[in-house]
Amino acid sequence: MNATMTGVHEERAFGFWLYLMSDAIIFALLFATYLVMRNNLAGGPGGGELFDLSNAFVETMLLLVSSLTFGFAALSADARRRGAVLMWLGVTFVLGVAFVMLELREFAGMIAEGAGPDRSGFLSAFFTLVGTHGLHVSGGLTFIAVMMGQIVFKGLTPPVTSRLFRLGLFWHFLDIVWIGIFSVVYLPGGL
Repeated sequence: MNATMTGVHEERAFGFWLYLMSDAIIFALLFATYLVMRNNLAGGPGGGELFDLSNAFVETMLLLVSSLTFGFAALSADARRRGAVLMWLGVTFVLGVAFVMLELREFAGMIAEGAGPDRSGFLSAFFTLVGTHGLHVSGGLTFIAVMMGQIVFKGLTPPVTSRLFRLGLFWHFLDIVWIGIFSVVYLPGGL
């Protein structure tokens, strides 16, 4: 890789780190809002009545395992094993889709019980925090699909592997945020 390409890669990596830090600020604000609003039930249900810890645990395991499978994809990219990269990204994609489907099912069930985001400050904050994370995971799934297409059509070129590295940062960041959601939202609310 020549000096110009290295400089471009470093600039893009730095720019992506700035993006992740801005996303971290957004999630910090959403967590703060949730913590302030968690007791504002307006006579409605709280987390103890609504949260299914077994479902949240399965969601957590799906995301943690998807981090592992993404790590295998990154190791395969380092070893220049295109087929293995595609396979591991495919497994990561399926795990991510399963996570989003479980989250949508949870949201639909809560809304069907009359516990939608318009019911209380607590539920507004919950749906905003968890929904924002789900939207990010959905964006990550789109990013994974695009990366798989680039790997198929372009191979593991330096620009493609650079984008794969940034996708990895994003995916692992989402796992860290989810651990926060599980620990701050589901565990205290579901016990």
